[in-house]
Amino acid sequence: MTTGNTKKIAAISMVRNDNFFVHKWIDYYGVIFGLKNLYLVIDGYDQPLPEKHELINIIQKEHTPMKRAKGDRYRARLVSSIAKNLFDDYDIVIAHDIDEYLVVDPECGLSLDAYLQKPVSTSSLSALGLDVGQHPEKESAIDASQPFLQQRSFAHVSARYTKAIVATRPLIWGSGYHRVKGKNFTIDPNLFLFHFGMVDMEMCKQKIKQSELKESGWSGHFNRRFQLFNLIAKQKAIPGDDFFASARKRQNRFRPIFALNKPGMLKEKPVIKIPERFKNII
Repeated sequence: MTTGNTKKIAAISMVRNDNFFVHKWIDYYGVIFGLKNLYLVIDGYDQPLPEKHELINIIQKEHTPMKRAKGDRYRARLVSSIAKNLFDDYDIVIAHDIDEYLVVDPECGLSLDAYLQKPVSTSSLSALGLDVGQHPEKESAIDASQPFLQQRSFAHVSARYTKAIVATRPLIWGSGYHRVKGKNFTIDPNLFLFHFGMVDMEMCKQKIKQSELKESGWSGHFNRRFQLFNLIAKQKAIPGDDFFASARKRQNRFRPIFALNKPGMLKEKPVIKIPERFKNII
């Protein structure tokens, strides 16, 4: 828990069949919070351990094949349970998928760790979701050794990724961390969640061919997600700074009737140009 005036912060994620995002996840959050404060759940004893695994906290679980929706619920419940125990030692727990990265606006002049030291009265904080994709006509294949945002300039502002992933007390996340059960959400004015699941078109094409994903019902999901590449290619991009404040207000105000504790989607499916100040962060 808090030592003096400093909040202790942990980050947790879960991974299976990934050797691309996990290394960046460890490096990114390790620099910010310290490697000893990272918790990585490995889904399956058949999975190789990532580089630097001995420097972070590894929680390995037996893999049980499940259909996509059931698997999403299982992962959310498992991480919620682990996070609950982490609050014995931490003041804040950040939980999300391995291809998602929480960023504080560089204009604040603070690291993410320093920014989260501020007083927070709510049980969680949400970051504005930016679904980053490859522009199929203007951008080439991703180089994992270089910052992603030096190579990708466009994102769909998507409420699906405006997730309440910063928890200040034990919570129960719903599938995909898209909402917190029984709780409202608070969109922070300076936090962004960059989702990189579609950062490279060819990589996505290869992933969808994996037999395990096909058997568990992921094909339809990926077919829908592939629409992001067309959206980025065809939609005129808005300068991000001209739209961020409006996006937060609208996502907070217009919520789906069936889930009032989730932010509402923006009907025009806005694509933004990512501001230059983010280029070297991830």
